[in-house]
Amino acid sequence: MCGILAVLGCSDDSQAKRVRVLELSRRLKHRGPDWSGLYQHGDNYLAHQRLAVIDPASGDQPLYNEDQTVVVTVNGEIYNHEELRKNLTGHKFRTGSDCDVIAHLYEEHGENFVDMLDGMFSFVLLDTRNNTYIAARDAVGITSLYIGWGLDGSVWISSELKGLNDDCEHFEMFPPGHLYSSKTGGFRRWYNPLWFSETIPSTPYDPLVLRRAFENAVIKRLMTDVPFGVLLSGGLDSSLVASITARHLAGTKAAKQWGAQLHSFCVGLEGSPDLKAAREVADYLGTVHHEFHFTVQDGIDAIEDVIYHIETYDVTTIRASTPMFLMSRKIKSLGVKMVISGEGSDEIFGGYLYFHKAPNKEEFHQETCRKIKALHQYDCLRANKSTSAWGLEARVPFLDKEFINVAMSIDPEAKMINMDQKRIEKWILRRAFDDEEHPYLPKHILYRQKEQFSDGVGYSWIDGLKAHAEQHVTDKMMLHAEHIFPHNTPVTKEAYYYRMIFERFFPQNSAKLTVPGGASIACSTAKAIEWDASWSNNLDPSGRAALGVHNAAYKNTGSNGSVKLAPNMIENVPRMMDISPSGLVIQS
Repeated sequence: MCGILAVLGCSDDSQAKRVRVLELSRRLKHRGPDWSGLYQHGDNYLAHQRLAVIDPASGDQPLYNEDQTVVVTVNGEIYNHEELRKNLTGHKFRTGSDCDVIAHLYEEHGENFVDMLDGMFSFVLLDTRNNTYIAARDAVGITSLYIGWGLDGSVWISSELKGLNDDCEHFEMFPPGHLYSSKTGGFRRWYNPLWFSETIPSTPYDPLVLRRAFENAVIKRLMTDVPFGVLLSGGLDSSLVASITARHLAGTKAAKQWGAQLHSFCVGLEGSPDLKAAREVADYLGTVHHEFHFTVQDGIDAIEDVIYHIETYDVTTIRASTPMFLMSRKIKSLGVKMVISGEGSDEIFGGYLYFHKAPNKEEFHQETCRKIKALHQYDCLRANKSTSAWGLEARVPFLDKEFINVAMSIDPEAKMINMDQKRIEKWILRRAFDDEEHPYLPKHILYRQKEQFSDGVGYSWIDGLKAHAEQHVTDKMMLHAEHIFPHNTPVTKEAYYYRMIFERFFPQNSAKLTVPGGASIACSTAKAIEWDASWSNNLDPSGRAALGVHNAAYKNTGSNGSVKLAPNMIENVPRMMDISPSGLVIQS
């Protein structure tokens, strides 16, 4: 992932301003350690920190059209760039970069080209002919992006908060699937899929259609000019990604350059569930497997760096980001620049354990829609920033635009958990890859129960974090928490501890508003709490408790396959996901 920073219309074209933009751009250098670029046109500045993944030799940015009147700074990957190039007849491309098509598409289509891009991206485009600009972010917010406004009337756009928080009067997350235009001074949504309206779809489930759609999503992400691998936890989602990648790697350009044997990576505490499961999948697929261990103290020592890089105080995000942050550093040290990961599946297919309680297919589907819309605040933020902290790019095939369209058009009745029909969570995905003749995975892995990432790396990780926070946050501090932190008041010592660190790095009021709050249980949205009256009164259900619910639910179902939860289930299994800064449990 690269880092972009744009300062537009700042009414200052002095050398001092240029130096300031360069200084702020360097705050993003961890995202792109391979090259730095800065373009200035009057009082408009476009800066770029490059991570070279496609065309490392000549793809430095900013990028231009033929006469350099249209200038672009881009973060991301455009997977259909070769097809787009073929359709841009009469245009001369300066580089082999996949992002080189953006300026030329703008020349042909004006502001109405963004939906033609298939990939993950955020960019700022400056048209020097009329001194106008546009900025856009990918469909669901895989790449991070923020926008801010200065007192001098300037507009600032940055890949991370730290690029603009000290210089803007107000700033906020740039909404995914949107375009900002200087001509209107506002946003408009360019991403308008059918599922966005939350209308209930009716397409019958076809396992082969779903399988082909996901295989295509993985295959297009094998586009790379640098060494790469897969993140492999041993769970369903990452294992499917690894299996498909291993199956299709041979014959690709990447295989010719770097070899046809796939590298896989896993992180965990010694003896953790993920390490064991990942090792088994890696052996089955024949990958070159790299297993990284960390201690609870290693993770605690990294917390401040993690919060600085991921720019959130959300408890679950920090818990899950820390192992990923540590693993990313190890991966980069091996010379790898890109990894493929499994984020997004649980949101699309209702994989979180609270979906057992969905009362009907309508509410099930609407909840998946809400979860996808919120991904940019949680799992996408974690995956993007934990890896970018070390100049590593993460690609997420489950969030492929075409795959989302296929998966979200399926009648949600097929996604619902129904134990009378032996359908566990994400059954339709498991069934799609249950191939007897040419198995993708061993059966017990294909049907492995879900582990939350921050749980799978080792159960004592969460306990260690809580104990550490207990040493640094007193009861007296908690007594006044609502006065110190009136917005998203932390209700646990762990949340308070993270909040103190966050506000030391990002003290502005706008910064705290970029972090979501609201009631949540076991990764649900606030709306889904209505599915069970007891949830609103239970402020401390946990992920490990949710796993207990999962297991017991198989033995305790109603005549229609709905789940009946025993009242003692929360005591039966220990804790993993406690209380979010807003007071209830957990956003993933």
